[in-house]
Amino acid sequence: MDKINIGIVFGGKSTEHDVSIVSATSVIQNLDKEKYNITPIYIKKDGTWYKYTKKVEEIYILKLGEKLDPLEKIENVFNSLKMCDVIFPVLHGKYGEDGTIQGMLEVLEIPYVGCGILASSVGMDKTYTKILFKQAGLKQAPYEYVQKREDKYIYIHKDFTEEELTLEEICNNIEKKLSYPMFIKPSNSGSSVGIKKAHNIKELKENIEFASRFDYKILIEQGINGREIECAVLGCNSLIAPCVGEIKPAEEYYSFDAKYNNAESVTIIPAKIEEEIADTIKAYAKKAFKAIDGKGLARVDFFVERQTNEIYINEINTMPGFTSISMYPKLMESGGILYSELLDRLIKLALEK
Repeated sequence: MDKINIGIVFGGKSTEHDVSIVSATSVIQNLDKEKYNITPIYIKKDGTWYKYTKKVEEIYILKLGEKLDPLEKIENVFNSLKMCDVIFPVLHGKYGEDGTIQGMLEVLEIPYVGCGILASSVGMDKTYTKILFKQAGLKQAPYEYVQKREDKYIYIHKDFTEEELTLEEICNNIEKKLSYPMFIKPSNSGSSVGIKKAHNIKELKENIEFASRFDYKILIEQGINGREIECAVLGCNSLIAPCVGEIKPAEEYYSFDAKYNNAESVTIIPAKIEEEIADTIKAYAKKAFKAIDGKGLARVDFFVERQTNEIYINEINTMPGFTSISMYPKLMESGGILYSELLDRLIKLALEK
C-alpha cells in the first residue's frame, strides 16, 4: 500500500506559537512512519514558511521555547502544500485555529485534519461561540462584552447596539450586572493567554486594558465556583466522547503558566464525578460540537458548580493541544484510543470529509 503524504503545519503567528511546536513534534513522533511520508512545515512568528528538514526519524518532542534547526525556506507555499495528500494544521490560536488556514486549504482543494472554516472561526471567538451555545440551550456563566478601538472603549449591549463610554463607566456598568470574581479574556486567544482574574474594580480596569493587548474584543465573565471538567469529541456525523477529565490547577485558575510551566497542576482522568454528570457533560459536548458545525475533533470545557452540580459550558477548542501533557489525547487514550491510532482516525476523517 502506498504511503500517505502528510504535511504537518505548525508554529504560526499567534501567541501560542511555542505550544504549537511542542504539539506538532509530538504528533510527528507518534505518526506511523510505515504509513506516512511526513513533511514538517514550520511558520515563523513573522509569517515566513519553512520546511523543518531534520530527519523525521530523529525528531523528538521539543520543549517550550526550544529552537528548530535546520530550516529551509519555502519559496512557493502553495506548491509545497499541494504535494501533500492531507494537511494536519497543528496550529493553535489566531492565523491557524481560526479558519484562516482552513480557508486557504479549501481554496487549494487539499484535505485537512480538523474543523472547517465556520467551526474554526466561531470556535476561536469566545463571544460568538457564546451566542451559538445560547441558541443550543447550553448554560453559561453571565458575561459582558466590550471592544477597544484605538483609544476608545465601546460597550456592546446584548442586542449589539454600541455605546462609547469611558473605561470607568464600563466597569461601573459591569459591576451592576456581574459579581466578583470576574474573568477578563481576549475574545480570540487560547492557552489562557491574556486571561486575568479580577476581585475588585481596580483589577477589572487593569485587566480589561491588559486583555486589549491581545484582541480588540474583550469578554468579561462572572466566575463560577466550580470544578474544571474537559471532554474530548471525535468524529464528523457520528461522534464519540469517551471520557471526561478534571483539571486541578496549581494556581488560582488555569493560566498559561499553570498549564505549561507549573508541574503541580494536576489532571485527573477519568474525572472523579458521578456517572450521570459525566454522561450529561458528554452529551453537552457533542451538542456544542454540532452547534458550531464541528468536524474531526474538539475539546469542550465545562465547569461543574461545587454547591449545586450545575453544569456550565466554558468554551470549545477546535485544535486542542497535542503535547505530552495535553488533555485531548490523554482523554482519548483513557477511552481506549491510543495516540497513534487517534492520529490515524483523524487523518482518515480528513480524507473522507
